[in-house]
Amino acid sequence: MSDLFADLTIRETTVPNRVMVSPMCQYSCAGDGLATDWHQQHLGSRAVGGAGIVMTEATAVSPAGRISTDDLGIWSDAHVDALAPIAAFIAGQGSVPAIQLAHAGHKGSKTPPWDGSTPVQPDGEGWVAPSPSAEAYPYDDDKTVATMTTEAVEGLVEDFRAAAERALDAGFEVAEVHAAHGYLLHEFLSPVTNRRDDRYGGDFEARTRIVRETTAAVREVWPDGKPVFVRVSATDWLPDRESWTVDDTARLAGDLADEGADLVDVSAGGLHPDQQVPNAGPGYQVPYAERVNGATEALVGAVGGITTPEQADELVRNGRADLAIVGREHLRDPYFTLHAAEELDREDAVEWPIQYRRAV
Repeated sequence: MSDLFADLTIRETTVPNRVMVSPMCQYSCAGDGLATDWHQQHLGSRAVGGAGIVMTEATAVSPAGRISTDDLGIWSDAHVDALAPIAAFIAGQGSVPAIQLAHAGHKGSKTPPWDGSTPVQPDGEGWVAPSPSAEAYPYDDDKTVATMTTEAVEGLVEDFRAAAERALDAGFEVAEVHAAHGYLLHEFLSPVTNRRDDRYGGDFEARTRIVRETTAAVREVWPDGKPVFVRVSATDWLPDRESWTVDDTARLAGDLADEGADLVDVSAGGLHPDQQVPNAGPGYQVPYAERVNGATEALVGAVGGITTPEQADELVRNGRADLAIVGREHLRDPYFTLHAAEELDREDAVEWPIQYRRAV
């Protein structure tokens, strides 16, 4: 029986435990997408804290792929140079460095949350936000949104491919394709926001085509020995209309495994302001991961309301998921994994850095 501190071998990559730092946007670049000292400290401290995988925030594959003007990016060699020391430090602490490749779609071109998440216009520092179907844009913001041409969609695949190549140059071991939370790839998946009539819109096969193609493109340039993950929203939380559902996600998960995805990172929601979020109690999204886990040959990660070592350990021990993906609790406690080892009486599995042991 595996537990939270069992290692996990994915292809030729061995993860020392089943804890992953969830991608969490920091909105702390100075408008150029370049990683800063903040990213070094934020991500590095979680590696010092013992997490098996430390993943960057959503990292834009193009300037128009950012959520905000201050998002992290990887669309040039300068971004590689800024990220490489961070990946090296994470690996040097015994954690696996991972990067989430993303495009914000029609949720992009905004100010950071603490500045109101207000639209930034193209005649200022913003950009035209691309969308599968601009008429389906579900927000009330005064923002410039445009429907992507078929050629632009095909170009998006190449943006992800090039970003993956740069991520590899920067030293990352895991690449994750972000297809969740209402950002561009999720916008294509859901019939709520995809009303296209070309090869990327219509039935399930057409709406999922861009995610399958993007996953395949990343897999093509990512070394055979290194893992590719895909993050999905299991449901749109829109039960009163035709939307993306858990059954759709389970079906897609099987297709993603066929395209070379090694792990499906199962989250939920984020597509539409009318979403009906269930009671967000402890581990409230874990049942979605459990459903997907029974439908794909890929491994599965669970996220959402995982705040205690016992929760994280339980979902691994009981085979509900292969990886416990911990977000907000890592903001509260960068050393979550080290503290979990103490609470679960598994100090043998992970050690405090030698520089800190006088306090243990």
